[in-house]
Amino acid sequence: MAFKSSIQISSILLFICFATFSLTTKACQPTDKAALLDFKSLINQDPTKLLKTWNASTDCCIQWEGVACGSNGRVVNLTRPGLYSTDDSIFDTFMNGTISPSLGNLEFLRFLDLSNLKQLVGTIPPTLGKLSHLTDFFLDTNQLEGQIPASFQRLTKLRRMYLSDNRLSGPVPTSMLLQMSSLSELGLFNNRLSGGIPSSIQNLVSLTKIDIHGNQFSGSIPSTIGSLKQLNYVDLSANKFSGIIPQSIGELSKLNLLYLFQNKLSGNLPSSFSGLSSLKFCRLEDNKLTGGLPSSIGKMTLQRLVLDNNMLSGELPASIGNLTNLDNLSLKNNGFTGNIPSSFSNLNVLTLDLSHNKLTGKIPPFKNAFPASSFEGNSGLCGSPLPSCKTA
Repeated sequence: MAFKSSIQISSILLFICFATFSLTTKACQPTDKAALLDFKSLINQDPTKLLKTWNASTDCCIQWEGVACGSNGRVVNLTRPGLYSTDDSIFDTFMNGTISPSLGNLEFLRFLDLSNLKQLVGTIPPTLGKLSHLTDFFLDTNQLEGQIPASFQRLTKLRRMYLSDNRLSGPVPTSMLLQMSSLSELGLFNNRLSGGIPSSIQNLVSLTKIDIHGNQFSGSIPSTIGSLKQLNYVDLSANKFSGIIPQSIGELSKLNLLYLFQNKLSGNLPSSFSGLSSLKFCRLEDNKLTGGLPSSIGKMTLQRLVLDNNMLSGELPASIGNLTNLDNLSLKNNGFTGNIPSSFSNLNVLTLDLSHNKLTGKIPPFKNAFPASSFEGNSGLCGSPLPSCKTA
């Protein structure tokens, strides 16, 4: 939510900048004005009157809220989100209707935000692919359906695109990924999208964030993902990905968050994980991962490590005790064996779950107290908070 809030705040600041600039522009160009009025005509409900100032008798560059123009009188900014803030309040509203294909006539548009309107329905018009100057594109949190238009391959200047929290289906057009070398953030989460991640994702060389969780994507994670050296946020969770986690993941030295949970991934954890020196949040639970944890894991800067419900085995590396920034460690429902290393006493974790493994021996003292449920299901463990160990 904090990330989304920052987007909204930056959108508002950009709108203020454009709005101030608009005071000195030429009159609104007729083609743009007609396109905006056509958009308004397809809105059935606007309870808080987001479009009340959009009147055919006034200048859209000067008097229309949410619209800003360049010095040539062409619309460059259209911002009518359902979640917006003022100096002292946050407002949450909606609009019901469809997106007019005429918006594709706003040929100088750079910033489009119709997010969080909740009740925009129908398909995304392919004509929006004509917006070749567009850099920021937000249609998230609506009820849009159908496929992502192949015409989006023309949006070569896009830096941020969020189509998340809709009902979109079908694959992501490969042709689109081939052209978007400027794209920094891609949010497609919580839709019904399917197909695989094409190897052409390597063309998104500016990508810092990809979030496609909560879809029906399948196939393997392409090794070409390691080419995206700027990535710091990867969330592919709650899909149907299978195969191994590619070794090339370890080449993403700027990666801060890696969520691959609730998929069908198998094989060992890549030995290259030690290269993820910036990784803080790692969730790989609910997969079919096997093998042990590499001792190099202790060289990372993890704050959250969740590996529940896999088929991991072997002894727990003592090096985990070096992860003094770790807040959450959860390894339940695996096949880990041996003692809990005494080095775990160095951890400052707030939540801990080692339950339902094959651990043995005495539980070392931790800095924080944990319930018995954190250790249950290990028949060989003893000591507080479990029953005391038997003495010879």
